Amino acid sequence: MAGIAQCLAGWLAVRRFTRIQPPPEPTEFPPVLLLKPLHGDEPLLEQALESACTQDYPNLRIVCGVQDSTDTAIPVVHRLQARFPNLTLVIDPTPHGSNHKVANLINMLAATPSAEILVIADSDIHAAPDWLRSVVATLAQPGMGLVTTLYTGRAAAIGVPEFLGCTAITHTFLPGALLARAIGRQDCLGATMALRAETLAAIGGLPALSNHLADDNELGRLVRAQGLTVALAATIPSTTVAETRLSDLLSHELRWARTICALVPAAFALSAIQYPIAWAILALALSGQDWAAALLALAWATRVMAGRGIDRALRPATPVPAALLPLRDLLSLGLVVAAYTGRRVRWRGAVLDMPRR
Repeated sequence: MAGIAQCLAGWLAVRRFTRIQPPPEPTEFPPVLLLKPLHGDEPLLEQALESACTQDYPNLRIVCGVQDSTDTAIPVVHRLQARFPNLTLVIDPTPHGSNHKVANLINMLAATPSAEILVIADSDIHAAPDWLRSVVATLAQPGMGLVTTLYTGRAAAIGVPEFLGCTAITHTFLPGALLARAIGRQDCLGATMALRAETLAAIGGLPALSNHLADDNELGRLVRAQGLTVALAATIPSTTVAETRLSDLLSHELRWARTICALVPAAFALSAIQYPIAWAILALALSGQDWAAALLALAWATRVMAGRGIDRALRPATPVPAALLPLRDLLSLGLVVAAYTGRRVRWRGAVLDMPRR
């Protein structure tokens, strides 16, 4: 019942967020440097990068970076460079700490003239043309130190793993992030991170993140320690869900789960209530009673109704797969348990151990 209540609350939070009046667009457009760290030619990469290149922002430079001269993302960038002259590529294998993404960012920033505003965005983000305008307008508000965004899931292909991954992002993570903010959290969601150059310098620059696997969480913590706000922009891009095999999707989601578990273990345990269908299935299996069957029907119907309501509010590229929700809840609950059974994660070909807190 708690999970059903949270599901409904998350739906209402999404509706409320989409009705918030965004801040007025800036009358001036300060120079923006957009950094896109790359690793391989992932599905829909060219489309995602093109959405960055076609931003309706007049003072923008875009830098992509790789750490290997044979990286398969390089030809994709070269094709886009022929059409977008403000796109550059940095190839630099220099290591900086244990976080390869941050090392890539440090190398990119070192090879590029600085700008007033720095935006770091994942390679798989698909953004509307006004995404950057919205982010900069939010950052211009008083007391803002860091701007981030929610995001929905976008399936790279038609398949069960892709739909499972998308619904986990759009219909569980996204409303959960809004509910977390409603109780006072100001988490930095790493798909989009925007801050002023002076703010980055004040927290020690990118090297301050180089040994943190959860670099987005650490960046948010350091900015808040400066007495500044971590805000959500009104724009909601989508992120590619590319896994075509269930094992690959679960490996990816286990990395997320163990990362969050290492940062906030008690809160992560409480997040298990987000999966009411899974708890109802367990109740039915253990009791065999009619009330448990009715509870399962209620939980499933609520998740479908809330998911479709979120779809109407956000219009995501991949809508809620109603038939897959029981499997999705069972897998998600299993990942919560698995997160406490070890600290090892796989990330971009590397095996890492999460630090103990």
